[in-house]
Amino acid sequence: MSKPGLNTLKPGQNYKAQELDSFVTSTDAVLLSTNESHLFSDPEQEFKVTHEFKGFFEHSSEDGEKYYREKKAYVVEKA
Repeated sequence: MSKPGLNTLKPGQNYKAQELDSFVTSTDAVLLSTNESHLFSDPEQEFKVTHEFKGFFEHSSEDGEKYYREKKAYVVEKA
């Protein structure tokens, strides 16, 4: 299914929490989980990637402006 050293995630595929952990450690990406803060609580739990985005808007607390960040973001849900 997936290999060590992932450099991308594919919507529709399942990944173990330990693979996702390794992915965000080595890649500049954001994971949004429907499993709240329990994403990494069980390394063997599988999650399905449901959406992929090339970037997102972020509000700056420093100047109050909104900025588009070109940073991959993925939505994952417990499989």
